[in-house]
Amino acid sequence: MIDIESVQALRLLFHLSGRSAKIGHILFESLRSPVKLVVIGVVVGIVMSCVAVGFVDLVLWVNDVVYIAPRSRMMIGEHFLLPILTVVVPTVGGFLSGCICLAIADKRAHGITDAIYSANTVSVKMPVRAGIFSGMAACVALSAGASVGQYGALAHLGASVGSWCSRIFRDEPYLDKIALGCGVAAAISAAFHAPFAGLVFAHEVILRNYSLRAFAPVTLAAGTGYMVASDIFGRPLLFYIEEIAVDSPHEFIYFVFIGIVGAGIAILFMRMLLYTSQLARSSNFPLPLRTAVAGLAVGIVALQVPEVLGIGRESLRFAIIEEAFSLPELSVILLAKIAVTILCLGFGMAGGVFAPALLIGILFGAIWGYGTEILFDEDRSHIVIYAICGMVAVVSPIIGAPLTCILIVFELTHNYPLATAAMVSVAFANLVSSRMFGRSLYDRDLLFRGVDMSMGRDKVILDQQDISNLISNEFSKLPADATLQIVRQTLSKDQRSEAYVVDQEENYLGTIFSFQLDELQEGDHQLLAQDVAKPETLVCDGADTVWEAMEKVSGFVGESIPVVDGRKLVGVVYESAIIKAYLESIEENRREENAA
Repeated sequence: MIDIESVQALRLLFHLSGRSAKIGHILFESLRSPVKLVVIGVVVGIVMSCVAVGFVDLVLWVNDVVYIAPRSRMMIGEHFLLPILTVVVPTVGGFLSGCICLAIADKRAHGITDAIYSANTVSVKMPVRAGIFSGMAACVALSAGASVGQYGALAHLGASVGSWCSRIFRDEPYLDKIALGCGVAAAISAAFHAPFAGLVFAHEVILRNYSLRAFAPVTLAAGTGYMVASDIFGRPLLFYIEEIAVDSPHEFIYFVFIGIVGAGIAILFMRMLLYTSQLARSSNFPLPLRTAVAGLAVGIVALQVPEVLGIGRESLRFAIIEEAFSLPELSVILLAKIAVTILCLGFGMAGGVFAPALLIGILFGAIWGYGTEILFDEDRSHIVIYAICGMVAVVSPIIGAPLTCILIVFELTHNYPLATAAMVSVAFANLVSSRMFGRSLYDRDLLFRGVDMSMGRDKVILDQQDISNLISNEFSKLPADATLQIVRQTLSKDQRSEAYVVDQEENYLGTIFSFQLDELQEGDHQLLAQDVAKPETLVCDGADTVWEAMEKVSGFVGESIPVVDGRKLVGVVYESAIIKAYLESIEENRREENAA
């Protein structure tokens, strides 16, 4: 026979075992989230490192095969086929690149701008199809010698791969955005041999915040991408610079002016590129024809200035060697590279702006260094210091990533004095560019599409949410022929201070306020609702966004705002509902940033 104490002990045991199971489940669920983040960071890092290495190797191999690479062009010598190939290959490559882009839903190549937009929207889902075909189109264009960049294409492809991988864990909050950042960080890290720069680029340019939740997986992706590319595939550095230093402290004044003038070059380049893009889009020419024309222009220019072909890796390396190019040669290459890059990107060819900007900046910096020596007739530091300062002074305003540019210099050169000189140029370049142009070329392109990033992610998200979920049917509505007595009774019954008057088709005629009834004269009581109602100046449209509604209610005083669709009254929106939606959006963003 079981005594009472035994029964109570059994109950306590079952109770404790149940609590232990719940606690164990909670601990397991809490551990699953970090594991998922680690897995996604490592997996995306490995995948994108392999993709980046394969992408670059394929481009370089095809460059050799079709005589775009300087080495293969030198080996073929004065063969009569070389001028023909120089013109035909970029033209055909441009045409094929444009044809591939037609397979994308919106018939255009996607890039970093689209990754930024996806990372700062409500639904962070990048179309994998667009990423694959954009990457293919960029690979074809680069293989044919087009003056576009590989890093932007790889970063966008990385964002697409990361977004696709995040769909494995559908129940993990914020993972889609984090995985997108992982893909970008891994791509930049593997391509540049710069894991810190890849990490900062993902946060600084794409994610637009330094989220605590995203930091660990993005760091793992950048580190994994770097280790796979360097240790397993043995990828060489973009360029190698020996230990050098600034010879004279007064040269930092030159670095300041390099930053200011470099910002001017970057602004001119971006404005011309945007103008060319608008001109091309407004034309009736199909995309493959436009990209073929851009390729033809590259080939014609390359007959005299072959350095404009492709990524320009060899030209970049020679520009930092003393006396490898003369001052006139540098100037011609610089102008030609700017012109063909604007044509290629402006006419819609797939690829990024990062790599061409690197070469343009290095050429500008080298020109400044040689010019300083000629004008002031004095010894200067090694030309590489001026070239690197020019590089970051041009690149940083274009991509809107000053910290990334400084870290790229430091990681590629391991040279503290050089990184310090570059930091001075970056500071002044961004100071000028941010006030005269904006944060970056990507932000201006988004603004052209109707997305304003200048006020942060909060505005972008609120501008993508319409007020349909905020519309309320709890309001007083009266027909046009209602008597004022009925108006008073309705307001008293509903305990409201305003009523909306509609006609037989539910069209909004105006609003009656309780204070209007109190101000009526003796003879006015025979009037009908339509005679007293006055249309409000503040009316929301059914298609308004939450942000637009917030702007409208900034000076609003009253109970609610009528919402009309055309002329029909579909409901009202309360100021409290708009404020609540804003606060919820802010809270969600802060929860993500602070890993709450």
